[in-house]
Amino acid sequence: MSHTAHIPSHRKPRRSASKLALRAGVAGGVLGTIAVAGAAGPANAEPVTETIEMPTLGSLDTGLASAVAASAEASQQEALDQSLQTQENLALQKAAKEAKKAKAEADRKAEAERAEKARAEAEAKAKAEQERKEAEERASRDRERTQLSTTSTSDSGSSGSSDSGSSTSTGSSNETQAPSGTAAAIVAFARAQVGDAYVRGGTGPNSWDCSGLVQGAYAAAGIDLPRISYDQSSMGTSVSLSNLQPGDILYWGSRSGSYHVAIYVGGGKYVGAQNSATGVVEHSLDWDTPSGAVRIL
Repeated sequence: MSHTAHIPSHRKPRRSASKLALRAGVAGGVLGTIAVAGAAGPANAEPVTETIEMPTLGSLDTGLASAVAASAEASQQEALDQSLQTQENLALQKAAKEAKKAKAEADRKAEAERAEKARAEAEAKAKAEQERKEAEERASRDRERTQLSTTSTSDSGSSGSSDSGSSTSTGSSNETQAPSGTAAAIVAFARAQVGDAYVRGGTGPNSWDCSGLVQGAYAAAGIDLPRISYDQSSMGTSVSLSNLQPGDILYWGSRSGSYHVAIYVGGGKYVGAQNSATGVVEHSLDWDTPSGAVRIL
C-alpha cells in the first residue's frame, strides 16, 4: 500500500456543472432578476430561479422629495412658532413698560394732588387766621372808638362854649389839650386805623389811601368831604402850623394842588396813610413837615 494513498488532498475541490447568473435591471424602472443554479447535480439539471423586486429610481426620488418637503415644512413651522413667541414676548415687555409708565404717571398725579390739597389747606388756614386777627383788631378799634366817643361826649357837655375859645389858642397850647366833641370823634377814628395797609384808592375798612382815610374820619363824625386830596385841602379856612387844633387837615404841596393829606391829632402829631411801605402811621410834625393846614370844623 502506498504511504500516500489515505492522505487527503489539500486542494479545494473543483465545482463542476455549477454556475451563477445574476441579472439586474434598474434603468428605466426594469425589475432586477437574480438566477442561481444549484451547485450540485449534473450539468444539465433544471435551473432554480428566484425573483427579487428592487426599488426604482423614480420611487426613490418621490420618497426623498416627500421627506425633504416634510422637513422644510417642519422647519418653517418651527420658525413661525419662534417668530410668534418672539412677538408675544415683545408684546408682553411693551405692555409691562406701558403699565409701569402709567403707574408712575398716576403716582405723580396723586402726589401733585396731595401737594395741591395741602397747599390749599395751608392757605385756607392762614386766611382764616388772618381774618381772625383782623376781626380782633377791628373789635379793638371799635372798643377804642366807643370809649373815646363816650369820653368826648362827656367832655363836650362839661366844657360847653370852651370849644370856641380853644379855636383861637396857639399851636403850643393845643399840644397839651385833649380833643373834644366832633374833633375827638375824628381823631379817635384816625388813630383806630393805625397799622392798616396803604392801598391806592383804598377807602377802608382795613386799607386806605391818604384822602380815603381823611374822608372816612370825617364821615365818622357826620361830615361829608370830597374824595380827592386837593379838593379836601381847598375846603374850610387856612390855618398856620403854629395854630393847629385836633381834627385839622394837613396837606403837602399847594392848597389847591395838594398831593398828600393827613389829620392833626394833637400833641404835635398827625395820623396819615403814608405809603405802601408804612401803611397808616402816627408821626410827629417834624418827621415830615406839612406845607399847610385847613380847618373844616
